Amino acid sequence: MQRYAFEIQYHGLNYAGWQRQPNDISVQEKIEEVLNKLFNSDSISIVGCGRTDAGVHAHSYFFHVDLPEKYELENLAFKVNRILPMDIAVVKVVKVNADFHARFDARQRVYRYFITKKKNPFSNGLSLLFTKDLNLEKMNEACEYLLGTQDFTSFSKLHTDVKTNICTIKHAFWKQNNENELYFEISADRFLRNMVRAIVGTLIEVGLENISVQEVENIIKQKNRSSAKHSVSAHGLFLWEISYPNFPF
Repeated sequence: MQRYAFEIQYHGLNYAGWQRQPNDISVQEKIEEVLNKLFNSDSISIVGCGRTDAGVHAHSYFFHVDLPEKYELENLAFKVNRILPMDIAVVKVVKVNADFHARFDARQRVYRYFITKKKNPFSNGLSLLFTKDLNLEKMNEACEYLLGTQDFTSFSKLHTDVKTNICTIKHAFWKQNNENELYFEISADRFLRNMVRAIVGTLIEVGLENISVQEVENIIKQKNRSSAKHSVSAHGLFLWEISYPNFPF
């Protein structure tokens, strides 16, 4: 058996997230079905670099899997792509060492959240339509309070199964793409369930000047989900980039 790492992209609208669900269709399930069909098996399972929630997209996502060496790399990618639905695509496949782990070896994860101020049929389902004016300068000031190693319980979904809510955020900022489009980018060693969407919802309240820049610091310190503001919808969120040390891509 050979361990392979796959880089994929997916449009999350039709899926209940990455991870298999008992009563919903997931991205993981779709890919495992294809691999089991290609290799005439019923026991192939894949390990992803992390969870994404229902409706969240992936610009770059990695998983690893152990497979017989039946196909050349390019042919393997081609055959998987040919069977997968149009909203999931293989970007690359590489051979990796048997101890490579898509989740535990990842050192940095980057998310982006996209907002459009003008109705646009081509960004429907891929960004949040938000027509009110936002003070980007204040939103970026508030981002400074997110940086470093902190307890982000205030931005986490309640009753999750993680052992700690401590994360290290490397950077966080808002960028205006053009007159009608902007996005929020954040990178960290790990993210909690619902964390990015809760942060974006809170920073939007700063941009609307409903809360002060300094209030973001207070929200973090309170370690209470009810202190933060509402979570924005999933369809504007992308897992954008995953970093691995010495990865052969």
